[in-house]
Amino acid sequence: MEKIPPVPASGVSALAQDEVARIAGLPEVRATFGRFRFEEPQFARWQMDVSRVPAPPFGEGQRGEWLAERFRELDLADVEVDGVGNVFGVSPGRGRRYVALSAHIDTVFPASTPLHIRQEGSRLYGPGVSDNGAGITAMLAVAGALGSARIEHTLPFVFIGNVGEEGEGDLRGMRHVFQTPRWADSIAYSVVVDGAGADTVVAEALGSRRFEVIARGPGGHSWSDFGTPSPIITLARAIQALSETPVPTSPKTTFNVGVIRGGTSVNSIPESASMRVDLRSTSMTEIDRLERAMRIALDHAVDAENQPAAARNPRRAQTVQYEVVEIGNRPAGELAADAQMIKVIRAVDAQLGNTAQIQRASTDANIPLSLGREAIAIGGGGTGGGAHTLQEWFDCQGRDLGLRRILLTMLALSALDEKV
Repeated sequence: MEKIPPVPASGVSALAQDEVARIAGLPEVRATFGRFRFEEPQFARWQMDVSRVPAPPFGEGQRGEWLAERFRELDLADVEVDGVGNVFGVSPGRGRRYVALSAHIDTVFPASTPLHIRQEGSRLYGPGVSDNGAGITAMLAVAGALGSARIEHTLPFVFIGNVGEEGEGDLRGMRHVFQTPRWADSIAYSVVVDGAGADTVVAEALGSRRFEVIARGPGGHSWSDFGTPSPIITLARAIQALSETPVPTSPKTTFNVGVIRGGTSVNSIPESASMRVDLRSTSMTEIDRLERAMRIALDHAVDAENQPAAARNPRRAQTVQYEVVEIGNRPAGELAADAQMIKVIRAVDAQLGNTAQIQRASTDANIPLSLGREAIAIGGGGTGGGAHTLQEWFDCQGRDLGLRRILLTMLALSALDEKV
């Protein structure tokens, strides 16, 4: 999950606050809050166990099997794994619309990464232990609480361990969920649990579009073939032009060239070179504008590199050409300020005495938000750090606040749905 500076939150709905207070006062809910603290050793075991199961990009199958087995142990209904590897389990209710609680099961780490997961005091250490071991564990904790305390809820809940959130997974798991008629037509609210913490609410989807640009030319020797069009210089010209493209501060819009590859030796004109470009904004219009600017910069760079060679030898002009391959496309979106989910999460935070800020980020919530659906992304409690490194850690202290927050949010969404 990638964050940018927060935007201010506003007031709390009286109706939502009253309903949240009523739910929080139910004996079975109060008892569950106590169990969240008492059952921390079990949560830590789940978190370490799942973090020891490899889940590299496009290789989440083994972890999906592990999660499906946990869903069955918690007596969720209709446990299944879909065609792309998403894992589902249902806590039945009386309504037809669902409240979804999801956590991505993939990590950024390749399959060969040593998964040495360990615990020292209240801290867990190891790759993926927080992102998204914390989210998966929170989902299991909430599912287990519903069953053990027999907490009734009007709308049914669907628990989803989805694949493909990280990097070039490009949100493929959540895309598939919302392309499947059963879920696309029935999920009313999506609560995405991503990582640790309880101090944020992601309600604006930060859109991004990513490209690999490959430039190809005839190549040659740096001395004898001097003047032959160069793929590397072509990309350098394009990067220079792109770097001068103006971007607005609101909506915040950014671009980056993060990877450059090419060439074989210092005295060779390369036959090919490539770069990877990342464009981001909360506005798809701005992302479209930046893509056009990138393509115009490439066209001008190719012309500038090819024209001198054509002038020297018009009969046998050697040219450089380019290809643009889209390698990622995360849609932007935004939850309306008066959306039911905003009212509920603010009421929940007020009930729990928790301070949280509304933020923009790129998460699984991008997909439902881009479709005009209600969705937020929040943390699973506790604290974490070192995400996407081998030194990643998670501190279990304070996890119960995150779990109470998730449970109250889901129960309130279910109860309020029939009142609005």
